Amino acid sequence: MAKLTVQDTEINVISNNEGDYISLTDMAGAKENDARAADIIKNWLRTRYTIEFLGTWEQIHNPNFKVVEFDHFKTQAGLPAFVLSCSEWIEKTNAIGIVVKKGRYGGTYAHKDIAFEFGSAISVPFKLYLIEEFQRLKADEQAQLGWSAKRELAKINYHIHTDAIKQNLIPAELTPKQKSYVYADEADMLNVALFGMTAKEWRDTNPDLKGNIRDYATINQLICLANMENLNAVFISDNMPQRERLVRLNHIAIQQMQVLENVDGRELLKKE
Repeated sequence: MAKLTVQDTEINVISNNEGDYISLTDMAGAKENDARAADIIKNWLRTRYTIEFLGTWEQIHNPNFKVVEFDHFKTQAGLPAFVLSCSEWIEKTNAIGIVVKKGRYGGTYAHKDIAFEFGSAISVPFKLYLIEEFQRLKADEQAQLGWSAKRELAKINYHIHTDAIKQNLIPAELTPKQKSYVYADEADMLNVALFGMTAKEWRDTNPDLKGNIRDYATINQLICLANMENLNAVFISDNMPQRERLVRLNHIAIQQMQVLENVDGRELLKKE
């Protein structure tokens, strides 16, 4: 569930396997009060143009659409006695472009293609603002997805890194507490190589911030950190002393960050 705000009207958006669906009920509330929202949708649905639009959309996207029933509605559309509800349209034609939901976020929802078309029944400016806000929502989702993916990449590489430490640096006779000291030592070595400080030094410098130093890293820093963890695992396997690894990883971090900060389109790699 997501929300859009279009001309001071809050509009719910849900997603399923078919795509993004926008609340027609909320949209209709922008034209009239909520009590008349259902009437606005029914009036829009009874026109021949709307029926043809919906039927064409279904034939493109829905292999189970009942074309015979659609043809029947099309011949009746526009006549004075013709009345059609969204529930009846869905039941008779097996349509997927419109859904009716009950419960807390209940109402009539339509696939974004159809919802944008319905926006014309509200007003042209409303439709254009709706499209603009929807595009902004999807851009924000993609940016968040990219950040989450990079964060997960760092977590995966962290497990590779700690496995290498366990296999090469931790003797079997160490206690669990002693093992944790070794892990913290290696993690802080990477922190110093990339961020110039240990986790404790960062916490002491930023007492009001929650989490840890890596939670506040940029996308570029997380990419660099993932590479450093892989390289450190290789260096550990080669029995390279920690002091030597620290110097080499620091040089690598400087080089990689310079590249990442200067590549074309670098704004796509940075955390906002």
